[in-house]
Amino acid sequence: MCGRFASTTPPDQLAKYFGAALPETLVTDGEEEGSPANYNVAPTQGVYTVFEDGGVRRLDSFHWGLVPFWAKDPKIGSRMINACAETIAEKNSFKRPFARKRCIIPADGFYEWMKIEGQKKKQPMYMSRVDGEPFAFAGLWEVWKDRNHTDEDGEPLELYSCTIITGEPNEKVAEVHDRMPVMLPPDTWDEWLDRDNNDTDSLQGLLVPALAQLIRLHPVSTDVNNVRNNGPELIDEADPVSDE
Repeated sequence: MCGRFASTTPPDQLAKYFGAALPETLVTDGEEEGSPANYNVAPTQGVYTVFEDGGVRRLDSFHWGLVPFWAKDPKIGSRMINACAETIAEKNSFKRPFARKRCIIPADGFYEWMKIEGQKKKQPMYMSRVDGEPFAFAGLWEVWKDRNHTDEDGEPLELYSCTIITGEPNEKVAEVHDRMPVMLPPDTWDEWLDRDNNDTDSLQGLLVPALAQLIRLHPVSTDVNNVRNNGPELIDEADPVSDE
């Protein structure tokens, strides 16, 4: 599972890194106007998402928690923050976007909680790339139309949402948790984002654990447990937790 991560790279830098266009909502008079760094991104918040639309690679902010197009209530998205790599081609909520609406969710690092033998408290661990670059989490996106609310043209309001795909962990992450986000290397981005590519067997082959040597990890403070806490100190290495 991936239920908390850090998003600290500004959107203009992310757009450049992923070769994506920025929407007007994130740029004003040539100046980047994205959200401030978020060291404690939680489900249902807005997250930067790289996707393809109209043959153009784009970066925008989507609701974290996929809301299927057929959903009656968008609250269902809070239960769909992750999608299992092993079953996305079969699950009703995910098979449609897996075939046509795949995305990348950038993250500067992510948190997992490790069980400590003999202790009730879990140790939060922060994982990031050894080279300091962002992770490219594999994801799915969808558009949900709110038939009960319309815009000034009388069209249903639209909610763009996404989910992060998780799979088996590599040997390093396995020390902490039994799942990890799927991380896509740059040479797979074109294939993954191409909406005309519906070869789900080949796409499923991309959903493998990232190399262990790509990732570094260290313990952090339990302050991250509270979603209201936010700041660079959350990713600083901290002393191990104790029940005392």
